[in-house]
Amino acid sequence: MTAPATTAPETAPETAPTTAPETAAAPKALYVYGIAPAGIRTPRAPGVDGAAVRLLTGSGLCAAVSAAPRRLRPRRRDLLAHQAVLDELAAQGPVLPMRFAVLSPRTDTLLAQLRSDAAHLSRQLDGVRGCVELNVKGTAVPGHFADLVRRDDRLRTLALRTRRRPDYEANVRLGEAIALGVRREARRAAREVVDRLAPLAERTVQGTTDDEQVLSASFLVRSEDEGRFREAVAERARACGDRLALSVTGPLPCYSFVDPRPASPAGR
Repeated sequence: MTAPATTAPETAPETAPTTAPETAAAPKALYVYGIAPAGIRTPRAPGVDGAAVRLLTGSGLCAAVSAAPRRLRPRRRDLLAHQAVLDELAAQGPVLPMRFAVLSPRTDTLLAQLRSDAAHLSRQLDGVRGCVELNVKGTAVPGHFADLVRRDDRLRTLALRTRRRPDYEANVRLGEAIALGVRREARRAAREVVDRLAPLAERTVQGTTDDEQVLSASFLVRSEDEGRFREAVAERARACGDRLALSVTGPLPCYSFVDPRPASPAGR
């Protein structure tokens, strides 16, 4: 859910940089943690800056909020507080999680948004009901040079040529070619991982990758299927461990699978 009026930089709690600039909250602004169906219990965990969390209810929905601090920074204790509130909400049922530092200017503004977006928000909640988010990352494994050279005719030829006529430039060319081959093999393994895991999930979202981290994907998994999903990740880790090192983070609030604001009509 994008904040109705004021939004600080939207950085997920688990990755927020400590160097992010401070955000000044307007007087009486609300810090928004997430949206859930009406009727849930108020989280007992203290919120950001130690503020008490309360629920604003309207149109069959509720928003977990607290008073926004005058200065909002991604300090570790506040990131953990944000996550603790979301964990309490998620333990009771579906929740549309806000990323760290989402603000609303006033109570009436937030209630008006719950009212105007109620149908869309309810559909979003239904879409993540009974599900958790699991994030799978994969980094290239640089240690299988010998096997890579044996299997790649071009690399094998380059390695033999370098061995017969060793010099600085030849070594650099060989090193660059091997590094490229390692990344290529790791990316191929990453595609295989996603192909195997995607059928076990309700939805899959690909994240940002680079030369080292060649896989970053979030999977929306039914809670009862989490064990089977983790077993599948472990099986793929064994199968491609010489090319790709896999890790799983979660269960997480379903950050990657909610779109709390309805799309604007065409032409607007």
